[in-house]
Amino acid sequence: MATNNPEDLNVDLHKVEDKYFLDLSNYNDDARYYNDYNFKKTEVAREGRSSQIYNKKTLARLVGGCIVLNKSYDKVLMISSSKHKTKWVFPKGGIEMDELKNFKLTARRETWEEAGVVGKILRKLPVVEDHRFQKPSKKENLPSSSSSSSSSIDLRNEDGIKIPRSEFHFYEMEITELCDKWPEGDSRERKWCSYEEAKHELHKSNRPELLSSLNSSRIKKNRVVVKIDEHSNHIQDAEPQTDNY
Repeated sequence: MATNNPEDLNVDLHKVEDKYFLDLSNYNDDARYYNDYNFKKTEVAREGRSSQIYNKKTLARLVGGCIVLNKSYDKVLMISSSKHKTKWVFPKGGIEMDELKNFKLTARRETWEEAGVVGKILRKLPVVEDHRFQKPSKKENLPSSSSSSSSSIDLRNEDGIKIPRSEFHFYEMEITELCDKWPEGDSRERKWCSYEEAKHELHKSNRPELLSSLNSSRIKKNRVVVKIDEHSNHIQDAEPQTDNY
Protein backbone atom coordinates (compact mmCIF):
# COMPACT_ATOMS: atom_id res chain seq x y z
CA MET A 1 0.00 0.00 0.00
CA ALA A 2 1.26 3.48 -0.85
CA THR A 3 2.43 5.58 2.06
CA ASN A 4 3.35 9.19 2.62
CA ASN A 5 5.15 8.49 5.89
CA PRO A 6 8.96 8.48 5.39
CA GLU A 7 9.38 6.19 8.42
CA ASP A 8 7.43 3.45 6.61
CA LEU A 9 9.52 3.53 3.41
CA ASN A 10 12.80 1.98 4.61
CA VAL A 11 14.83 4.43 2.50
CA ASP A 12 17.45 7.05 3.30
CA LEU A 13 15.13 10.04 3.13
CA HIS A 14 15.62 13.46 4.71
CA LYS A 15 13.26 16.42 4.83
CA VAL A 16 14.71 19.92 4.64
CA GLU A 17 12.52 23.02 4.27
CA ASP A 18 9.54 21.09 2.86
CA LYS A 19 11.70 19.18 0.36
CA TYR A 20 12.49 15.47 0.61
CA PHE A 21 16.02 14.33 -0.29
CA LEU A 22 16.75 10.74 -1.26
CA ASP A 23 20.11 8.94 -1.26
CA LEU A 24 20.27 7.18 -4.65
CA SER A 25 23.70 5.58 -4.24
CA ASN A 26 22.20 2.09 -3.80
CA TYR A 27 18.78 2.66 -5.35
CA ASN A 28 17.09 0.15 -7.66
CA ASP A 29 13.46 -0.11 -8.73
CA ASP A 30 11.68 -2.64 -6.53
CA ALA A 31 9.77 -4.95 -8.87
CA ARG A 32 7.31 -5.86 -6.10
CA TYR A 33 5.79 -2.39 -6.34
CA TYR A 34 5.07 -2.31 -10.08
CA ASN A 35 2.82 -4.23 -12.43
CA ASP A 36 1.91 -3.18 -15.98
CA TYR A 37 -1.54 -4.70 -15.61
CA ASN A 38 -2.83 -3.00 -12.46
CA PHE A 39 -2.78 0.58 -13.75
CA LYS A 40 -5.94 2.60 -13.16
CA LYS A 41 -6.69 5.61 -15.34
CA THR A 42 -7.44 8.82 -13.48
CA GLU A 43 -9.61 11.70 -14.61
CA VAL A 44 -7.54 14.45 -12.98
CA ALA A 45 -3.78 15.04 -12.97
CA ARG A 46 -1.86 15.47 -9.74
CA GLU A 47 -0.82 19.03 -8.94
CA GLY A 48 1.74 20.67 -6.67
CA ARG A 49 5.21 19.71 -5.50
CA SER A 50 4.69 19.32 -1.76
CA SER A 51 5.62 15.62 -1.78
CA GLN A 52 8.20 15.51 -4.56
CA ILE A 53 11.70 14.11 -4.16
CA TYR A 54 15.20 15.49 -4.72
CA ASN A 55 18.59 13.82 -5.06
CA LYS A 56 20.44 14.13 -1.75
CA LYS A 57 23.84 14.36 -3.46
CA THR A 58 23.17 16.65 -6.44
CA LEU A 59 20.04 18.40 -5.03
CA ALA A 60 18.35 17.91 -8.41
CA ARG A 61 14.59 17.34 -8.57
CA LEU A 62 13.85 13.71 -9.50
CA VAL A 63 11.67 13.29 -12.57
CA GLY A 64 10.18 10.17 -14.16
CA GLY A 65 8.87 9.83 -17.70
CA CYS A 66 8.53 7.66 -20.79
CA ILE A 67 9.83 7.53 -24.32
CA VAL A 68 6.64 6.15 -25.92
CA LEU A 69 7.24 4.14 -29.09
CA ASN A 70 4.80 2.62 -31.55
CA LYS A 71 4.78 -1.11 -32.14
CA SER A 72 7.21 -0.95 -35.07
CA TYR A 73 9.61 1.31 -33.13
CA ASP A 74 9.84 3.84 -35.92
CA LYS A 75 7.89 6.67 -34.22
CA VAL A 76 7.90 8.34 -30.83
CA LEU A 77 5.00 10.22 -29.24
CA MET A 78 5.66 13.87 -28.40
CA ILE A 79 3.45 16.29 -26.46
CA SER A 80 3.28 20.06 -26.47
CA SER A 81 4.84 21.84 -23.51
CA SER A 82 2.29 23.17 -21.02
CA LYS A 83 4.14 26.50 -20.79
CA HIS A 84 5.35 26.86 -24.38
CA LYS A 85 2.76 25.53 -26.81
CA THR A 86 5.10 25.56 -29.82
CA LYS A 87 7.69 23.38 -28.09
CA TRP A 88 7.47 19.60 -28.09
CA VAL A 89 8.73 17.30 -25.33
CA PHE A 90 8.13 13.86 -23.79
CA PRO A 91 5.67 13.06 -20.96
CA LYS A 92 7.39 13.38 -17.58
CA GLY A 93 6.92 14.75 -14.08
CA GLY A 94 8.18 14.83 -10.52
CA ILE A 95 8.62 11.61 -8.56
CA GLU A 96 6.45 11.75 -5.45
CA MET A 97 6.53 10.25 -1.99
CA ASP A 98 4.22 7.30 -2.70
CA GLU A 99 6.28 6.34 -5.79
CA LEU A 100 9.68 6.01 -4.10
CA LYS A 101 9.85 2.24 -4.26
CA ASN A 102 9.69 2.14 -8.05
CA PHE A 103 10.14 5.16 -10.33
CA LYS A 104 8.17 3.34 -13.05
CA LEU A 105 5.07 4.35 -11.10
CA THR A 106 5.80 8.02 -11.80
CA ALA A 107 6.72 7.38 -15.43
CA ARG A 108 3.50 5.51 -16.11
CA ARG A 109 1.31 8.01 -14.22
CA GLU A 110 2.80 11.05 -15.94
CA THR A 111 2.57 9.41 -19.35
CA TRP A 112 -1.14 8.83 -18.79
CA GLU A 113 -1.83 12.29 -17.35
CA GLU A 114 0.08 14.25 -20.01
CA ALA A 115 -0.24 12.06 -23.11
CA GLY A 116 -3.25 9.80 -22.57
CA VAL A 117 -1.15 6.70 -23.18
CA VAL A 118 -1.23 3.26 -21.60
CA GLY A 119 1.57 0.87 -22.47
CA LYS A 120 4.13 -1.73 -21.50
CA ILE A 121 7.40 -0.51 -20.01
CA LEU A 122 10.24 -2.33 -21.73
CA ARG A 123 13.31 -1.09 -19.86
CA LYS A 124 14.89 1.80 -18.02
CA LEU A 125 17.08 4.21 -20.00
CA PRO A 126 20.29 5.82 -18.68
CA VAL A 127 19.72 8.66 -16.22
CA VAL A 128 20.26 12.14 -17.67
CA GLU A 129 20.42 15.57 -16.04
CA ASP A 130 18.84 18.83 -17.11
CA HIS A 131 21.79 21.20 -17.34
CA ARG A 132 19.73 24.35 -17.46
CA PHE A 133 21.08 24.87 -13.97
CA GLN A 134 18.94 26.01 -11.06
CA LYS A 135 19.15 29.64 -10.04
CA PRO A 136 18.07 31.09 -6.70
CA SER A 137 14.97 33.21 -6.48
CA LYS A 138 15.04 36.56 -4.71
CA LYS A 139 13.54 35.00 -1.59
CA GLU A 140 15.72 31.88 -1.59
CA ASN A 141 18.73 31.51 0.69
CA LEU A 142 21.92 30.44 -1.05
CA PRO A 143 24.02 27.50 0.15
CA SER A 144 26.82 28.43 2.52
CA SER A 145 29.41 27.76 -0.21
CA SER A 146 28.03 30.66 -2.25
CA SER A 147 29.49 34.08 -1.55
CA SER A 148 27.05 36.19 -3.54
CA SER A 149 23.34 36.89 -3.18
CA SER A 150 22.88 37.78 -6.83
CA SER A 151 20.09 35.90 -8.59
CA SER A 152 22.21 35.68 -11.75
CA ILE A 153 24.64 33.07 -10.41
CA ASP A 154 24.18 29.31 -10.48
CA LEU A 155 23.33 27.43 -7.31
CA ARG A 156 26.02 24.98 -6.19
CA ASN A 157 26.05 22.16 -3.69
CA GLU A 158 28.51 21.75 -0.81
CA ASP A 159 31.16 20.35 -3.19
CA GLY A 160 30.92 23.41 -5.43
CA ILE A 161 29.20 21.47 -8.22
CA LYS A 162 26.36 23.18 -10.10
CA ILE A 163 22.92 21.92 -9.18
CA PRO A 164 21.02 20.44 -12.16
CA ARG A 165 17.44 21.60 -12.48
CA SER A 166 16.21 18.02 -12.79
CA GLU A 167 17.43 14.44 -12.94
CA PHE A 168 15.47 12.39 -15.47
CA HIS A 169 14.63 8.72 -15.03
CA PHE A 170 13.14 7.79 -18.41
CA TYR A 171 11.70 4.43 -19.38
CA GLU A 172 11.09 3.00 -22.81
CA MET A 173 7.40 2.21 -23.30
CA GLU A 174 5.62 0.34 -26.09
CA ILE A 175 2.15 1.78 -26.53
CA THR A 176 -0.91 -0.43 -26.13
CA GLU A 177 -3.65 2.22 -25.93
CA LEU A 178 -3.98 5.83 -27.08
CA CYS A 179 -7.05 7.40 -25.49
CA ASP A 180 -9.18 10.22 -26.86
CA LYS A 181 -9.74 11.72 -23.40
CA TRP A 182 -7.08 12.11 -20.72
CA PRO A 183 -6.41 14.42 -17.72
CA GLU A 184 -4.41 17.08 -19.61
CA GLY A 185 -6.10 16.60 -22.96
CA ASP A 186 -7.53 20.13 -22.95
CA SER A 187 -4.13 21.77 -22.45
CA ARG A 188 -1.78 19.64 -24.54
CA GLU A 189 -1.46 18.42 -28.10
CA ARG A 190 0.36 15.28 -29.16
CA LYS A 191 1.85 13.91 -32.34
CA TRP A 192 3.83 10.95 -33.60
CA CYS A 193 7.31 11.77 -34.87
CA SER A 194 10.03 9.88 -36.63
CA TYR A 195 13.42 10.00 -34.94
CA GLU A 196 14.52 12.75 -37.28
CA GLU A 197 11.40 14.84 -36.62
CA ALA A 198 11.71 14.42 -32.86
CA LYS A 199 15.39 15.33 -32.99
CA HIS A 200 14.54 18.53 -34.84
CA GLU A 201 11.85 19.47 -32.29
CA LEU A 202 14.20 18.86 -29.35
CA HIS A 203 16.93 20.96 -30.95
CA LYS A 204 14.40 23.76 -31.41
CA SER A 205 13.37 23.49 -27.77
CA ASN A 206 17.00 23.35 -26.60
CA ARG A 207 16.47 20.07 -24.75
CA PRO A 208 19.66 18.02 -25.29
CA GLU A 209 18.96 15.91 -22.21
CA LEU A 210 15.68 14.69 -23.75
CA LEU A 211 17.45 13.97 -27.02
CA SER A 212 19.99 11.91 -25.09
CA SER A 213 17.19 9.74 -23.73
CA LEU A 214 15.68 9.37 -27.20
CA ASN A 215 19.08 8.36 -28.57
CA SER A 216 19.29 5.64 -25.91
CA SER A 217 15.97 4.15 -26.97
CA ARG A 218 15.45 1.52 -29.67
CA ILE A 219 13.66 3.90 -32.04
CA LYS A 220 14.75 3.34 -35.65
CA LYS A 221 17.09 6.13 -36.69
CA ASN A 222 18.20 7.80 -39.92
CA ARG A 223 15.34 6.46 -42.01
CA VAL A 224 13.42 9.62 -42.92
CA VAL A 225 14.34 12.85 -44.70
CA VAL A 226 12.75 15.71 -42.81
CA LYS A 227 11.61 18.77 -44.76
CA ILE A 228 11.98 22.01 -42.82
CA ASP A 229 10.36 25.33 -43.71
CA GLU A 230 13.32 27.71 -44.01
CA HIS A 231 11.31 30.68 -42.75
CA SER A 232 9.46 29.23 -39.73
CA ASN A 233 11.89 26.38 -38.94
CA HIS A 234 8.83 24.12 -38.64
CA ILE A 235 8.62 20.60 -39.97
CA GLN A 236 6.62 20.39 -43.17
CA ASP A 237 4.00 17.70 -42.56
CA ALA A 238 0.84 18.01 -44.63
CA GLU A 239 -1.30 15.65 -42.58
CA PRO A 240 0.17 15.12 -39.08
CA GLN A 241 -3.24 14.07 -37.80
CA THR A 242 -3.09 10.88 -39.87
CA ASP A 243 -0.06 9.61 -37.97
CA ASN A 244 -0.96 6.62 -35.83
CA TYR A 245 0.62 3.63 -34.18
